[in-house]
Amino acid sequence: MIQGWPLVLRLGSAQTLAWASTYYLPAIIAPAMAQDLGLPVSRIWLAFSLALVVSALLGPLAGRNIDRWGGRPVLILSSGLFAAGLLGLSAARGSTGLVLAWLLLGVAMGGGLYEAAFAALVRLQGLGARASITGITLVAGFASTVGWPLSSLLQAEFGWRWTCVAWAVLHLLVGLPLNAGLPRAEQVGAPLPAATPNGTAPAPSTSTAPAPPHRWTAPLLSFVFAVAWFNSTAMAAHLPRLLMASGLTLAAAVGVAALVGPAQVAGRLLEFGVLRRWHPLLSARLATVTHPLGVLVLVVVGPAAAPVFALLHGAGNGILTIAKGTLPLLFYGPQGYGLRQGLIMAPGRFLQAFAPLVFGAGLERWGNGAFWITGTLAAGAWLALMALHAPGHRPGS
Repeated sequence: MIQGWPLVLRLGSAQTLAWASTYYLPAIIAPAMAQDLGLPVSRIWLAFSLALVVSALLGPLAGRNIDRWGGRPVLILSSGLFAAGLLGLSAARGSTGLVLAWLLLGVAMGGGLYEAAFAALVRLQGLGARASITGITLVAGFASTVGWPLSSLLQAEFGWRWTCVAWAVLHLLVGLPLNAGLPRAEQVGAPLPAATPNGTAPAPSTSTAPAPPHRWTAPLLSFVFAVAWFNSTAMAAHLPRLLMASGLTLAAAVGVAALVGPAQVAGRLLEFGVLRRWHPLLSARLATVTHPLGVLVLVVVGPAAAPVFALLHGAGNGILTIAKGTLPLLFYGPQGYGLRQGLIMAPGRFLQAFAPLVFGAGLERWGNGAFWITGTLAAGAWLALMALHAPGHRPGS
């Protein structure tokens, strides 16, 4: 059982709203927005990329503030900023208003998405937060399932501007109360809850940080998560086209790509069930190898194996989302978690911003040969994780 499941449901619901109204919004409204503003669609995506860059820059600051004050005030502020940014987007009349609104949304994303929620949990639960982190990703894993149909329905009925207004109102009426109901964190320096090394069961109320990890631990983790962000964003933007380049029809490619979402949730259920008995580092290694394995199967077998690739990629990506929260906690402990996690994730956030452009160029040049970009990167991430050793099981160095 997840400790504090009401807290998990509260944070998970708020995260579903945050992701659905930002990360998954442009895919629905970008064409209509571009037409209305008289801009190319690429301008909309460029503004969105700028928002991701801003969120990467502000992630460490948000994490440090969560370390100091707890997640409640940071997440409350993010709800207000989400609403303000969406209202600004609804009122945009040209490039300037568009960019300013997305920059404001980038500020909100820097302190209102998964990293902030994970840090808030760790501030409250310490080393025992692994199961709760998994629970949040299970709930928010349905953000696209909720967000895309709702945005499509609102846009069809009322237009893209009122769609943004509706999401803003939801942040004020739903997201803000959810975040405002979070428990207040203890003062800085108070003992944080502990857990067993695999994060599955609470231990005594006092905690000591793990033994200092090797100096390469943070760079290697940063590389692994940067690869995870790049691959997941590249696949989200280009997977149907990539599958068509492999020989599938449009309808088949869209159908196969739709398997990724359920596979992500299945992977997170696997982590919550079977894999929670494993060490988090072992789960992450398994998750990292699924993408290159899927690429290999697809290349060897051909288009008939496309569903296998989608399921492997989705399941691995779902587990890696959890690893982004649990591995920094495993190696460094709960003290200073928010700032450290923000720093480790920043390169990945930057890379994520440009993943659609970079991978799209590879797709234009090499067709389905672009699979080797993500496959090679994921294989490198697996090697990086193999070079790490869990605290307490690491050779002296």
